[in-house]
Amino acid sequence: MNPEHAPRVPAQRAVEVHQPTPLTPVVAAPAPVMPVQPGTVPTVASIVLPDGRVVTGYAISPMQPEPVTAKPAVSRAAVNVALGGVGFLAVCGGLLMLSTFIAALTALVTQLITLAAVIFGGWIAVQVFSTTGRRQGTTVHIRKAIFKRNHFHG
Repeated sequence: MNPEHAPRVPAQRAVEVHQPTPLTPVVAAPAPVMPVQPGTVPTVASIVLPDGRVVTGYAISPMQPEPVTAKPAVSRAAVNVALGGVGFLAVCGGLLMLSTFIAALTALVTQLITLAAVIFGGWIAVQVFSTTGRRQGTTVHIRKAIFKRNHFHG
C-alpha cells in the first residue's frame, strides 16, 4: 500500500482544563469625604456577597415621577372666550341703553324747542296783529321843511 492512499486517522489531541483564577481584593485609597449638611446624611447600606466580601454604599432611593396635575374639565381658552362674550354682552346692553337714553333726550329737547317756538311765535303774532289802542307815540306832520346844506330849517 501506498502511504499516500492510506486512510487517515485523526490525531488525538490532549484536553486542556482551564481553572478560573480568583481575583484578589483591591485595596483602594479611601474615597474623599464630601461635606454634607447636617440632618441630610443619606443612609448607608452594606451587602454581604456569597464569597464573604462586604460591599458598603449609599442607598439610592428610586426616582419618583412628578405628580401629574389634574387637567380641568374645560380649557382655560374656552373659559376666557366665554368670559369675553359675557363682558361684550354687558357692554352692548349698556350701549343699547345709552343710545336709547340719548335718543329720548334728543326727542325731549326737540319737543321743548318746538313748544318754545310755538309759544313765543304766538306771543309775537298777538303783538303784531292786535288792534288795541295803544297809540302813545308822537305824530309829527311836517308840511314845509327846508333842507339847506344838510341842515334842517323848520
